[in-house]
Amino acid sequence: MIFVIDSNVEMADCIVRACENNEVRIFHNAIEAMQGLSGELPELIFMDVMLTGPDGFSFLNELISYEDTSKVPVVVASALDLEKYNLDIYGVVGVLNKDTMKPEDVRKYVTKYAQ
Repeated sequence: MIFVIDSNVEMADCIVRACENNEVRIFHNAIEAMQGLSGELPELIFMDVMLTGPDGFSFLNELISYEDTSKVPVVVASALDLEKYNLDIYGVVGVLNKDTMKPEDVRKYVTKYAQ
């Protein structure tokens, strides 16, 4: 299962389509996503950091604070320039630029982590 966390409905739908035949759950804010983690853990998370309510960094902090969820690989998809941030400490395995990413960029991570 893959989680997509993005307050932009259209962007979330684009990522879901790129995930092709994988089971995907969409969340539009960090609170919903944290509640979703109480069930089956995802194999991979795609998320934006600019979320409604608590931002993506709050979600990432929460994610790494638990042993089981800290192992879930995360791909950040954002229009922000995130090069100044050390995202490795959050378990981030990749960063996609929303302005230039393509479906094959998403599929690369799906193939590696969710198959």
